[in-house]
Amino acid sequence: MSKKTKGFLYFIAIGCLTLFLMILVSSVIEIGERLRNIHFGVEIAFYLIAVLIFFFAIVNPIIIILKSPSLSIATTLDDDSYRKLQIYKAVANNIRKNNDLPIEEIKLLTNYENKNELVLNLQVVFDKSVKKQINEIILRNARIVMVSTAVCQSARFDMLTVFSVNLKMIKEIVVKCGYRPSMANLSKLTANVFGTALIAEGLESLSIDDVLPTSVSNSLGEIPFIKPVISSITQGIANSLLTIRIGIITRKYLFKDGYEITKESIRKEAFRESLKLIPLVIAETLTFFPKKMVKLFTRKPKEETDKNEIIVSAK
Repeated sequence: MSKKTKGFLYFIAIGCLTLFLMILVSSVIEIGERLRNIHFGVEIAFYLIAVLIFFFAIVNPIIIILKSPSLSIATTLDDDSYRKLQIYKAVANNIRKNNDLPIEEIKLLTNYENKNELVLNLQVVFDKSVKKQINEIILRNARIVMVSTAVCQSARFDMLTVFSVNLKMIKEIVVKCGYRPSMANLSKLTANVFGTALIAEGLESLSIDDVLPTSVSNSLGEIPFIKPVISSITQGIANSLLTIRIGIITRKYLFKDGYEITKESIRKEAFRESLKLIPLVIAETLTFFPKKMVKLFTRKPKEETDKNEIIVSAK
């Protein structure tokens, strides 16, 4: 990749972050001005809370991502470079610390003769354990996005939620892998995340009439409250699908960093995998609340039974 292309990607990433920051600040000031009508102290307290949330939700994940080592640096060094070996060692140590690995795989990351053997061992651990755990991270964050954007009916809140959750997801994937994508790929991811957040804001105006045929939409319209509910669920599913796509692209950047991969192949594979994973997200999300309700009503009889047993034993 040429220096001009990299510079352009960095410019796009910085521009996206700056624009997002401006939108965030304007939203915070707007809410703060409303709270001023209640009390000036309430407004100040809100600003302090907003700064803390911004640090932990946006700044801290970015710092963690940037501090992680990059394998793209190692691929540009000589094969016998001492620095290259140290980068792979750092990645192995990070994976060992931040993953629940079986003893056999821990040994692969600690017992090796040379750099080439360590690289092969890393690939084995990636394929066996790390990839599975990354997919779990993607599904968990996709569920969060689906629920939050389906429940909340604020376009601006949807955008902020999708941006922060996607950023958190990338940070978690980087921590699991033990290294970050190259700066060029990070710039692409930043643009993807910002674009996804903007789409989430636009989806708030999505109506069920835009998704289903007119005859079906008219039939549903006869049932009270059903159309707004289905519209909200549709928005949540769409945002969840975009989140899965971001997660898969991040994983592919990490697993194939340093190799020649085309933008088109990543898009196709990410789209194919996201369609496979979205049914799991929908099923787990839609069954979450019924399970909670079942637990709520099944605990009481158990507690009453325990009390009865204590009373009987006391007699």
